[in-house]
Amino acid sequence: MRDPFKNPFPSDSARYAIWEMLVPRDIDAFLAADWSMVEHDFVEEGFIGIDGQKEVSPGKWRLAFPTLSAYRQEWLRQAEDFAKQSFAEDTRTAIFTTTTLEDIEIEGDMALVRKKFDGGISKPDGTRDVMQWQTLYYCRLHQGRWKISGFTGYLPNPMG
Repeated sequence: MRDPFKNPFPSDSARYAIWEMLVPRDIDAFLAADWSMVEHDFVEEGFIGIDGQKEVSPGKWRLAFPTLSAYRQEWLRQAEDFAKQSFAEDTRTAIFTTTTLEDIEIEGDMALVRKKFDGGISKPDGTRDVMQWQTLYYCRLHQGRWKISGFTGYLPNPMG
């Protein structure tokens, strides 16, 4: 069984850095609702974010984040909303357990990263906040480190 807190790329510096950016740093920043923890993980110029709306058909996907600023606003809204909720388990552990990022394709200074969520977080009333989607991140080596230049996210998991 995999350890959800352990980086699966200990001997690959590029993949190791990408995993650290998109798993622990992203999760910790989201839980703290603190954009400053991840703001340097993005390439602002040319950034694009597609919202797949958990739909299989690309015809239903939206250009929801034509700028990094638009994405930052939505990210903060979601993080602040999440922080106001009550859960019956440790949210950090639940999110790490739900998250899988083991597929990183690198060609030169570009990377395609597949991050999947499959699970949920228990609430005090016995219900679950279901986390079941996936995101394709487009990363590139920028100013000496790997950064996110865009994504197609909120896709169904599984896709069909």
